[in-house]
Amino acid sequence: MAEDVQPVQLKPETLQAFETYVREAEAAMELTLRGEAFLWSDGDPKRARQVRQGKIVAEFWQGKGPVKVPSGLIHDWIGAAFIPGATVPRILARIQDYDNHKNIYRPEVIDSKLIARRGDDFQIYLRVLKKKIITVVLDTDHDVHYFHVDGTDGARWGCRSCTTRTAEVDDAGKPNEKVQPPDAGYGFLWRMNTYWRFEERDGGAFAECRAISLTRDIPAVFKWIIEPMARSLPKDTLIHTLKATRDAVSSTLT
Repeated sequence: MAEDVQPVQLKPETLQAFETYVREAEAAMELTLRGEAFLWSDGDPKRARQVRQGKIVAEFWQGKGPVKVPSGLIHDWIGAAFIPGATVPRILARIQDYDNHKNIYRPEVIDSKLIARRGDDFQIYLRVLKKKIITVVLDTDHDVHYFHVDGTDGARWGCRSCTTRTAEVDDAGKPNEKVQPPDAGYGFLWRMNTYWRFEERDGGAFAECRAISLTRDIPAVFKWIIEPMARSLPKDTLIHTLKATRDAVSSTLT
């Protein structure tokens, strides 16, 4: 069915709107790094209780749908999980094992590789599978930076990851495989920024992830094909990422 959806090119005004949104979001995040509102899940008693009891909670950051921008959509989701008995260093050790992401986060991550590391800065490669009605394979490069929150004795850490290349792959894994130029193709993912926060307390560690992504808008004629990917897939991906992280860390505690 993907052949019925016309390829599109990322437009400058679409990218500019995303970058503006990200700048404003990051400025707001910075204000909460060292205060009582460090964890999003603590901002609502019901949500905090659900997370503490083992539920993975994921919601739109604000509103009830993606943010419309010129020729695109910005998807802004946040989710939280609690890992009993875990420590922040143990979580970081699993998440930073990028060569093993293809095992930790399968089936969504098909392949993974650490390209370079300098201290708390990483360059990584992920080949990811997006499947909802149709299947899309993407080659993605990411710059990732981890940081300790000052004055917390190691109890709080954060992470910022952003895509530096996103390219759709035709006939992935086949002899005629072809990687498309970045920012071309069907536009199911153009950019992805993720922001992690980790806090160690209450007999374990909390992991929260906010994912801000940019996709094409939804042409009315193909709404039934694209909308499931555009609206529900970011949430599904976030929940899977948090659950897989929790499972991977928990497996090291037994």
